[in-house]
Amino acid sequence: MRWRRIDHRGGVGGVITLALFLIRRFDLFRPSRLLLPLIALAASPAARADCFDEAAAYHHVNPHVLRAIAWVESRNRPDARNVNQNGSIDYGVMQVNSIHLRKLSEYGVDASTLMEPCKNVYVAAWHLRKQVDRYGNTWAAVGAYHSATPALRDGYAAKVQAVLRRWGHDTGAQ
Repeated sequence: MRWRRIDHRGGVGGVITLALFLIRRFDLFRPSRLLLPLIALAASPAARADCFDEAAAYHHVNPHVLRAIAWVESRNRPDARNVNQNGSIDYGVMQVNSIHLRKLSEYGVDASTLMEPCKNVYVAAWHLRKQVDRYGNTWAAVGAYHSATPALRDGYAAKVQAVLRRWGHDTGAQ
């Protein structure tokens, strides 16, 4: 069976394809097989790093930006979970917001799935790709990962830029 690329424009088709990709990638229908990647993730920090590269390549987003978002969101803590003032919850290393759970849950992606580091990164890369498709390959897209509100969006993008500069990456911004 061939798997098509996720429709990054969003919608049900994109969510279905994301769910199918996660099921195929992590063999969600076989619990014993699901344990193997989780053991590898726990045993090797490189396994988590590979998730960033794989997810970024699959969704055509910058892996350095994806890693910087993880740093801004959780300081790379895979167990991070935060309740926001509006009652929504951010899950995992990329702090994927619970606002996405309603749509994702229809396809087997729930809060516990988002607490699994590699799956969290793949879902986050998918979300970032949707923002890039909306705003272009710009800092506005990076900021929109966090918020569509311009002031919050721009402040968030500046935080991600600052992390990238500290890590020695050229951000193209002054």
